[in-house]
Amino acid sequence: MTEFHRFTCDDVFRRLDDYLDRELSEAEMRLVAEHLDTCAQCAAEHRFEGRVLDSIKSKLGKIKVPDLLRKRVAKALDEERKKTS
Repeated sequence: MTEFHRFTCDDVFRRLDDYLDRELSEAEMRLVAEHLDTCAQCAAEHRFEGRVLDSIKSKLGKIKVPDLLRKRVAKALDEERKKTS
């Protein structure tokens, strides 16, 4: 990517989920943010998707997870971490 590269609406739309999850490279994050600052349509989509994610996170935070399931997930995560270290 050159310094003068700009993302199109299609570029941003394909990356919007990863942008919201902060999973893009620093350069891609900057390019998406620049586009959102100048494109009302993409900015509106960003706000909408952000609200959807916030709503889902809020609802998931209210779910009581059984202790056994929580322990099984923690164990599986520990085993995965050991494999990658």
